[in-house]
Amino acid sequence: MSGQLKDLENGVEAKDAELQQTSSDSTKLGHVDSLRETARVVDHKAERALCFKFDCRLLPVLAFMYLCNALDKGNLGNAQTDGLSKDLGMTDDQYNLLLSIFFVPFVVFAPPIAMLGKKFSPSRVLSVLMFSFGSCTLLSPAAYNFSGIFALRWFLGMSEAAFFPLVIYYLTTFYRRGELARRLAIFYAASNIANAFSGLLAFGVFQIENTSLPGWRYLFLIEGAFTVVFAIFAFFYLPKNPQEARFLNEEEKRLAFHRIQVDSSSIVNEKFNLRDALQILKRPTTYAFLIIEICLGVPIQAVALFMPQIVQRLGYSTVKTNLYTVAPNVTGAVMLLILAFSSDAVRLRSPFIVLGFLLTLCGFVIYAAIDDVNAQIKLAYYACFMMTWGTSAPSVLLSTWYNNNTAHEGQRVLLTSIGVPLANLMGLVSSNVFRAKDAPKYEPALITVACFGGVGATTAGLLGLYMLFDNIRRNRRDGRKITARDVPTERLRDGPKVPEFRWFL
Repeated sequence: MSGQLKDLENGVEAKDAELQQTSSDSTKLGHVDSLRETARVVDHKAERALCFKFDCRLLPVLAFMYLCNALDKGNLGNAQTDGLSKDLGMTDDQYNLLLSIFFVPFVVFAPPIAMLGKKFSPSRVLSVLMFSFGSCTLLSPAAYNFSGIFALRWFLGMSEAAFFPLVIYYLTTFYRRGELARRLAIFYAASNIANAFSGLLAFGVFQIENTSLPGWRYLFLIEGAFTVVFAIFAFFYLPKNPQEARFLNEEEKRLAFHRIQVDSSSIVNEKFNLRDALQILKRPTTYAFLIIEICLGVPIQAVALFMPQIVQRLGYSTVKTNLYTVAPNVTGAVMLLILAFSSDAVRLRSPFIVLGFLLTLCGFVIYAAIDDVNAQIKLAYYACFMMTWGTSAPSVLLSTWYNNNTAHEGQRVLLTSIGVPLANLMGLVSSNVFRAKDAPKYEPALITVACFGGVGATTAGLLGLYMLFDNIRRNRRDGRKITARDVPTERLRDGPKVPEFRWFL
C-alpha cells in the first residue's frame, strides 16, 4: 500500500511540474506573440501614404542640401586641376596640408554640434550649418595666399562637421528601421551626383575665357552662392519633427508617432541626456562599428579628394579630366541605390557592406597593378568605376546598421556624430598618402587604400556573424524564434542586456 501511495505522489508531482512548465511556456509564447502584435501597424495603406508624403516633402530638399555640402567640400580637387596652387603660390606640401586641415575641426566639433541639433531641432541646425559652409565657399575667391584659403578650410570643416550625422538622426525620426537604408541612399546619392556635377560644372566654368578671374574662383562663387540661397529656404521649409509637420493631419501625426515608437526610438522626441547617451560607449559592438568607419573613411576620402588626379593619369587635358570624372560618380550613385534597396528588401546590412568593401578593394588593386596605362587605358578607367561603386554604399548602410541597433535617441545621435566624423578624419590619411612625388601612378597610396578596404570587409563580416549567432543563442534560450522586426523599439532602450533584444543584421 505504501508503495502505491508513493507512486501516486510521484505521479501527482510530475503532473504538477508538467502543468507549471506548460504554463511557463504559454506565458513565454504569449509574451512573444504580444511583442509581435505591438510591433505591427494595422493600416498598411495609410502607412505607405504617409511614407510617400515624407519622401516627397523631405528627401528632395535634404538631397539637394547634401549635394551642396559635397560640392563645397570636394571642389578643391577640381580647383587644383585649374591651377589653384600656382595662383596662390602654394607648394605641393601646402596643398596636402590644405586638404588635411579640413578634417581637424570636422571631427572635433561634430559631437557638440550634433548635441545642439538634438536639443534645438536638427532641421534648424542643418539649415544654419548649410548657410555657414556656403558662406565659406562664397568667400574662397577672395583668398590670394595660402593663409587665407587655409583659414577658410578650417571654418568650412567646422560648419560641415555634424551635417551628415544630423541628417541621419533627422530621418530616423520619420522612418522605420527597415525603411531607412533606401531613403538614406537616395539622400547620399546626392554626394555621388555632386562629385559628377562638380566635374561637369568645372568642365563648363574652366572654359570661360577673356576674364580677369581664373576659372577656379568662378567655380567657388557659383557653388557658394546657390548654397547660401537654398539654406535660407530650407530653414523655413523643413519641419522640426512629424508632430509639427504642417503637411500632416492629426491622424497622420498619430500614425507617425506610433511607427517610430514601435520601430525606431524607445522614447519618441526624447530630451538629450549626456550621461544616458554615453552608455553607448560601454557596448563592445560600438568599437567594431567605429573600426569599420575608420576602414571606410580612407577609400571614401581618396575617391572624393583625388578622383580628378587619378583620372588625370590617363593622359587627358585639364578640361577632359574633370569631364571624365562624371561617369564613375554617376554609376557609383546607381550602385548605391541598388545595394541599399536590396538591403532594405531583405532587411540585412552586413553582407552588402562587405560587398561594397570588396568592390573598392578590387578597383584600387586593379588600378595599382597597371604599369602601362596607355596600353590598358580601358581597364584603368573601369577600375575608376569600381572605386566609386564600393565607397558609397557601405557608408550609408553602416550608418543605417548601427542606427537600426540603437533605440535610444540620445545614444543614436552621439554614436553617429562620432562615427561619421571619424570616417571623414581618415581624409588625413588619404590626403597624405597621395604624394606629389608618387604621381601619376600613386602606387603606395593605392595599396594603402586597398588594405583599408580589405580590413573593413573582414571586420564587417565578422561583426555580422557575431550578431547572427547571438540572435540564434537568444532564440534557443527563449524557445521561440523571433527577429528584430518582431520587437518594438520601446522595449529596447537598454540594448543587448534586454532579454527580448535581437540584432538587426
